[in-house]
Amino acid sequence: MLRRLCLLAGMLALWVTQGQDMPLEYTFGDKYKDRYKYSNLLSFSETVSADKILVRGYYSGLLVRPKGYLIERYNTDLQLVEEYNYKYKDGDFVHGFVANDQIYLLFLEYNSETLSYEYKVHQSPVGAYNFTVRSLLSLKADYVDAPVDKNYYNRSFKTGFSTTILSDPDSRVFAISILQSENKDLKHRLLVYNNRLERIMDSDFSSQSMEKNFAFEELAVSKDLSAVYLVGKAYFRQRRFKAEERKFQYELVRLHKSGIKTQVFDVPGKFSEAVKPLWRGDQLICAGFYADRKDNRYNGLEYLVLDPGDLSILQRTYNPFSQQFMLDKFGKETEKAIKNLVFKGAHFTADGSLLFNAEEYFMTESMQPNASGGRVKVQRFHHNDIVSVKLDPEGKLLWARNINKTEVTQGDGAYTSYSSYTKDGQTYFFVCLASEEPQLIGSERLIFKQGYSRNRNVFVIRLDAAGALSYEKIIDSDEARLPLMVSMPYVDLESDRLLFYAKQGSRKQLVSVEVH
Repeated sequence: MLRRLCLLAGMLALWVTQGQDMPLEYTFGDKYKDRYKYSNLLSFSETVSADKILVRGYYSGLLVRPKGYLIERYNTDLQLVEEYNYKYKDGDFVHGFVANDQIYLLFLEYNSETLSYEYKVHQSPVGAYNFTVRSLLSLKADYVDAPVDKNYYNRSFKTGFSTTILSDPDSRVFAISILQSENKDLKHRLLVYNNRLERIMDSDFSSQSMEKNFAFEELAVSKDLSAVYLVGKAYFRQRRFKAEERKFQYELVRLHKSGIKTQVFDVPGKFSEAVKPLWRGDQLICAGFYADRKDNRYNGLEYLVLDPGDLSILQRTYNPFSQQFMLDKFGKETEKAIKNLVFKGAHFTADGSLLFNAEEYFMTESMQPNASGGRVKVQRFHHNDIVSVKLDPEGKLLWARNINKTEVTQGDGAYTSYSSYTKDGQTYFFVCLASEEPQLIGSERLIFKQGYSRNRNVFVIRLDAAGALSYEKIIDSDEARLPLMVSMPYVDLESDRLLFYAKQGSRKQLVSVEVH
């Protein structure tokens, strides 16, 4: 027993010493009072003068709907310069960004007089806050309860109207997918706008949707904005499946003025999962996971090089999960299944190697008693293990690591999950947890747990160029006081800095973390 305790202590000591050389520096902005206790951070953008614009939807009363939107502007010294209360409470917020020194807020509204859904843009110059409203798009449709498709899993196509918004990370374009069905008539329309709200593409996708319902998840755009690439799950319609079989396949869709092209990733014995399109120079690469049978478990990593024009697949590389990865995740219980992975970040190194990471994400539902004696359905969103992978320039596996983590939320997911940043071949993962230290699992692995306290610590987990793992608690809860919205930072690539919004109750501040 003594020998085992010494071994465990030695393992922990090794991890702590490894984490002491983290090249990170953090700065706290001033704390400010805030009158809106219940709110969600919706967008985090930068102006031409490097000021930061945050848009929050705030709530009050029993109905969980925004009563307005608070716009906050911070300067480069993390000081709150101004805030503006935009008292607008109609419609669903679907997208927001800053470009051309303008703030753009996009809402979906239902017009009961014209019996149509309207995409409306609320636009204002930064600093002036004189919002004007104009209609971007209007579509005749019957009213539905949940028109905006937000659920990553278990997409529903039974409503008469559903829509999804996707944008590229640089806010150069955004795409609107609109699916309408009435009796046996099905219409699927794909539109793309640039950041000046000019419509650059409008495609009828109905013929492709007659056999499959498409739920788009990822977007990439060419440098000249002439082509947009959408990756999504194509759910088969009017087919019979066994209970354990998947009902979808991943497909890539290319939108161009010359027409629409599609590409299926699957080949016999390899079924794609969680695919993300990426640019490496002029090369279009799709990276993700694969399964070796038609169920919901993942068996390894895939790497595809495609022709950006005709979408022909020039190279396929499949890598089964390594023994080290399986030990990281399950210890000696290697018969368990890997599933529910969602892409979070990707970065190409100077030599063309690909570093990417994903998170184990899923939703559970249960019935709970409420105050009136009845029962209400409760949804819980689980943000668990982090998967990090390095592939060489040919797509061959160099290493894959699993970081054990467990978090769950019923509401605002901004405080859970993680964010990542890669510099000089090293990837840093930022998590915000109430626990003081990770815990040991089975005397051989560490797990980062959410904890129960309202006070949160900020941990950084680092994977170096060889995949060696270390961690450090960089901000203690006694010092931070306010929990960080760790999954929604503003990432400044030019200065190697991440800005996090910290808020609890009636207090708020910005926190800057710089990677040296």
